Amino acid sequence: MEKDEVIKFVLKSESLPTLPAVAWKLVSISSQEEIGMKEIANLVSKDASLSAKVLKIANSALYNFPVKINNVHQAASRIGLNAIRSLVLSFSFLSMKVKNGKDIFDYEKFWERSLSNAVAAKLIVTESGKFNGEEVFIAGLLQDIGVLIVASCFPQEYARLLTETTNGEKDTIEMEEHIIGADHACIGYEVTKRWGFPPELSIPIYYHHRPHDYKGNDNKHRFAINVVYLSGIFANILCSNNPKWYHQRFLEVSKETFGFDEKVVSRILEHAITEINQTTALFGLHTKEYKSIEEILQEANTSLSSINLTYDQINRELIDTKERLQKLTKELEEKNKHLEKLAQLDSLTEVYNHGCFQKMLGNQVSLATRNILPLSLIMLDIDNFKNFNDNYGHPVGDAILKELCTLMKKSLRDYDMLFRYGGEEFAILLIDTSDRDAWFMAERLRESIAGHTFIIHNHKYNVTASFGVAGIIPALDDLTKKDLIVFADAALFESKKVGRNKVTVYDQKKYLLAQPL
Repeated sequence: MEKDEVIKFVLKSESLPTLPAVAWKLVSISSQEEIGMKEIANLVSKDASLSAKVLKIANSALYNFPVKINNVHQAASRIGLNAIRSLVLSFSFLSMKVKNGKDIFDYEKFWERSLSNAVAAKLIVTESGKFNGEEVFIAGLLQDIGVLIVASCFPQEYARLLTETTNGEKDTIEMEEHIIGADHACIGYEVTKRWGFPPELSIPIYYHHRPHDYKGNDNKHRFAINVVYLSGIFANILCSNNPKWYHQRFLEVSKETFGFDEKVVSRILEHAITEINQTTALFGLHTKEYKSIEEILQEANTSLSSINLTYDQINRELIDTKERLQKLTKELEEKNKHLEKLAQLDSLTEVYNHGCFQKMLGNQVSLATRNILPLSLIMLDIDNFKNFNDNYGHPVGDAILKELCTLMKKSLRDYDMLFRYGGEEFAILLIDTSDRDAWFMAERLRESIAGHTFIIHNHKYNVTASFGVAGIIPALDDLTKKDLIVFADAALFESKKVGRNKVTVYDQKKYLLAQPL
């Protein structure tokens, strides 16, 4: 809603708090110049409960009269007309309740803060030596009356405001304008005008958050606005989570606006705590006594130190956690690499497995095709290995396979790849190698295996292997990895057929040769 719509809604709302009857009459007759102390005293005397409260305060340490005051007329003559009016209005307003606030609105805390505003405002006026302190007392008390009205008329929006502004990072006035359409200062001003408040009370309510926005020429109004603004800063020293900031702000505004030196400021702060503790009790607010400003600031420093210490601890823990995380990440990367490697290796011989062979062969065929390079494949199979396992047992056979792979690796180049194709059959992929050069490599391996004595558990064994070699130039031959495997396997089969322990090269034109061209 727009601001005008918000104001219309509030003034017509059934949830708008009702001004107490005594307060209404008091505000009405106070604006009449011919009305004096007697008329106001008569009005107050008609309310027994209100009279008792006024007399309680008149006889308290706040005024410290040597003789007991027995009736409202005596109180009015002793403490003055303005003081009586302030007391009556204060008690009247403190009886106001939020209609729709339910459990969200903290009534006790609201009036506790309001009394702190009022007491601080009165002391500021006293130190300045200007105008009427009692009148500003009421302006200080009611500066946030708009908050109570917002809680009554806009309960859901008020709940959202509490959530949005709890941590103090967002400006309350700006959030009210955003969520509701008007801030509580504006709403409080319009409602108090409707109640018949004089400008001396309503104008400070309107500008108490933004005193510099007041462009009027009335020095009395400007003074009251500045007093109420400063009293609000004081209340924040007591009620906010950042008392140090507001204490510094109180010092700055006191000096800039009123010319107060540190001595005057200290006197205000010291007396304010004492009077607030007395006033809240006299007005029936059951709150804990406020500590001195020095204690509040000291606790804030201790809390800040604790926060800083906690921050340092958290920071150290974060650094340690980060280092541990980096270490774990590195270990995880290494383990993943190891697992990836294990997934590619044959568990017995620790050479590449069949799955890895198929993947690497496909990659190398593609690479050879792009670069127009030759690619050769050696397939080998241990001769009569089934009979060997039957005669000597599979454990011995497994040991032979492992040692065989170790033996072949010694003869291969760093970039040659050895795979366990399956069982006792192996494959060797030779990059950028012709079938002729692959034949020489296979022959060297055949001789190495045939001449090697395998010693397993102090027993000597000898085995031989048959080899099949095939080479292609994928870019020129238009052949696939499947063709290369078929050719090498056919050559291997020929070696076995002609007597084993031989090397055969597959020739695409002449089909098969026992030795290279």
